[in-house]
Amino acid sequence: MSYQIPLFPLELVVFPGEKLNLHIFEPRYKQLINECDESGKPFGITPFINREMMMMGTEVELLKIEKVYPDGEMDVRTRGKRLFMVDHVYNPYPEKLYIGADVQTFNFDQKGNFLNIETIIKKVTELFGLLAIPKDPPVVSDQFSTYEVAHHIGLSLEQEFELLQIPTELKRQEYVLVHLEETIPRVKQISNIRERAMMNGHFRNITPPGV
Repeated sequence: MSYQIPLFPLELVVFPGEKLNLHIFEPRYKQLINECDESGKPFGITPFINREMMMMGTEVELLKIEKVYPDGEMDVRTRGKRLFMVDHVYNPYPEKLYIGADVQTFNFDQKGNFLNIETIIKKVTELFGLLAIPKDPPVVSDQFSTYEVAHHIGLSLEQEFELLQIPTELKRQEYVLVHLEETIPRVKQISNIRERAMMNGHFRNITPPGV
């Protein structure tokens, strides 16, 4: 399906279902938010990576304008919805301060493999423990989505955008598993280095080998 949407490029990736709080201060985006609030229509967030706007993004629903400041700046609550591909950019949108685009909906599915879900959550739990992250890992459920952990497993902005472009949950699961399998040994190594560094200068009780 093709449609037009206002765009808000940001140096981040928004995943479907993700809740995102934003502080709006630029005049063009204050205009965008006010118009979306009045019309009830969504806007799109496109990742801005290496000084370039990506041609894929996430449709975002404005949930609430939490606070409006005297100068018109505002705090807003939003939630990611569906994905889209950009066909044509209007910079600016006709008679607007902000940019917009003709976009096509990007089909993606959420059907993964339950054994993959169990493995991912087990590895995420291990990673959180190694890094002492005070966050509860997701619960094992057939409703689990890789999007739930995408921001919490050490992916770079470029890697998050790669994940966003994968159309099937099964392939996204495989991508996340490969990343975790590569990341956890590196984190363990760093933890060992830290422990060894902290031991320097201490009296250590070490049992010699029986030779």
